[in-house]
Amino acid sequence: MAKRILVTGSTRGIGVAIADGLASETVIRHGTRDGDGILGADFTDPQAVASLWDAAVDAAGGQIDVLVNNAGLFDQVPLDADDADWSAGWARGLAINLQAPADLCRLAIAHWRERGVGGRIVNIASRAAYRGDGIQYGHYAAAKAGLVGLSKTLARGLAAEEILVYTVTPGYVMTGMAEDYLASRGGEKLLADIPLGRVADPEEVASLVRYLALEAPASMTGSVIDVNGASFVR
Repeated sequence: MAKRILVTGSTRGIGVAIADGLASETVIRHGTRDGDGILGADFTDPQAVASLWDAAVDAAGGQIDVLVNNAGLFDQVPLDADDADWSAGWARGLAINLQAPADLCRLAIAHWRERGVGGRIVNIASRAAYRGDGIQYGHYAAAKAGLVGLSKTLARGLAAEEILVYTVTPGYVMTGMAEDYLASRGGEKLLADIPLGRVADPEEVASLVRYLALEAPASMTGSVIDVNGASFVR
């Protein structure tokens, strides 16, 4: 029987690749706004997560088997921003990159416990959780580090219930036209920092997520897997 999988942030970039890579299953796609085959939810709204979860369960016929937390926000919040912009930027980043995934994990766990079944969670974090990021992206690195910590905590606490939690930590991923993408992120300097000599393709991340969502052994729960071309090795 096909697995029923909720993939957040699945209207572009890595999220599209993940959802497409799981096309043999029943995939519930999420985006910021409703669209054709897309359940809309703006994660800056505290009520949006619960509404999304309820709609996803309905769309899946009453049960979700796998949650993939991919939705994220990568925007600048400069240190010299005024106080209001600083606070708003951090609040927005933490809401989307940490609070919403945490809330969805909580809802998924309650869903599986109520039904007496196990489930899988795949959280998409970032290399920034360990290495940090540019000075304007402190909120992003902090949120992704929090997501890694949350994932490990849930894995340790829920393994006996067959609720398995895996985390993927990509570095840069090619989500746009190559030349423009590289130029916007430092071009040759960026590539010089990646021993592999290129950034990852979305499909590389998607293939790993598919494995974790469907095939990875239970003994791997709690694992954090890097996809960064050896630009940061733990």
